[in-house]
Amino acid sequence: MLAEATTTSTAQDAGGGFPPFKTDTFPSQIFWLVITMAVLFVVLWRFAGPRINSTLTNRRAVIHKEIETAQENRRKAEQATVAYETPLFEARERARAINNEYRDKAAADVKKAEADADASAEKVTAEAEARLAKIRAEAKSHIAQAAQDATVEIVSRLTGQKISAEDAAAAVRATQETR
Repeated sequence: MLAEATTTSTAQDAGGGFPPFKTDTFPSQIFWLVITMAVLFVVLWRFAGPRINSTLTNRRAVIHKEIETAQENRRKAEQATVAYETPLFEARERARAINNEYRDKAAADVKKAEADADASAEKVTAEAEARLAKIRAEAKSHIAQAAQDATVEIVSRLTGQKISAEDAAAAVRATQETR
């Protein structure tokens, strides 16, 4: 039996082969290919196609909605930026104006202080010059008095004569006028 089974299987193998390559089965293979493709086409056309189309449509709608939301958020962000920067700009301008005001005020105070200092210095200088003039006049008076006393003493020692204070004063004045 074993030998018979081996012979039978060998005889079947000799007539066999790969069925798609057998030319006598081509018409049935083509028939079933057309049926299978038709069924696949109907399934795709009726069931898968609408699902794919609805998924694509939904996805486009979501993307469009997301883009609109992003644009709206960008507009809001720009408005918020303007709303933030406007008071900041105004605050900077106010600060600049206050700074300029204080700078001008400080410059005016400095000029006033300089004028006051100049006036005070002129007053002190005038007072000092008046004191110096007084001191000079006193010094001249003292020098003239010393010169008169020296003249009286010199004449008395050299000539042995006594001269009056008025004559000595006249001689000192005459000497001062010649200079």
